Amino acid sequence: MQDRPLSPHLGIYRFMYTMALSILHRITGLWMALGLAVLVGWLCSAAAGESDYARATSLLGSACGRILLLLWLAAFCYHFVNGLRHLAWDAGVGLERRAARISGRIALAVALIGFLAAACLLFCRHLGSP
Repeated sequence: MQDRPLSPHLGIYRFMYTMALSILHRITGLWMALGLAVLVGWLCSAAAGESDYARATSLLGSACGRILLLLWLAAFCYHFVNGLRHLAWDAGVGLERRAARISGRIALAVALIGFLAAACLLFCRHLGSP
């Protein structure tokens, strides 16, 4: 068994930011799955009655709940934009090393802009009011 070659792993490759983007894509997918479970719990609380819904809404409306909601929003924005990047790759577009690096930077920038815009719309209702 000692003569068998090792499969490539993280210790073999030089770490690049495109690897970090790939890892982040997987992490955001897992984080959104957890967020889906919270969403289902919130919907079940609405179906369970007024007191359960009030309790769930107060939990999600707390400071900790709002931070979690912001983190889920950030995960969604990044995962969505990077998913479009992966779809382009599946179509054979942008597979070259330089194009992949540029599309990674664009994906991060668009995700950040989308997150900030959505967060302002959702959490900053007082903006623009006299």
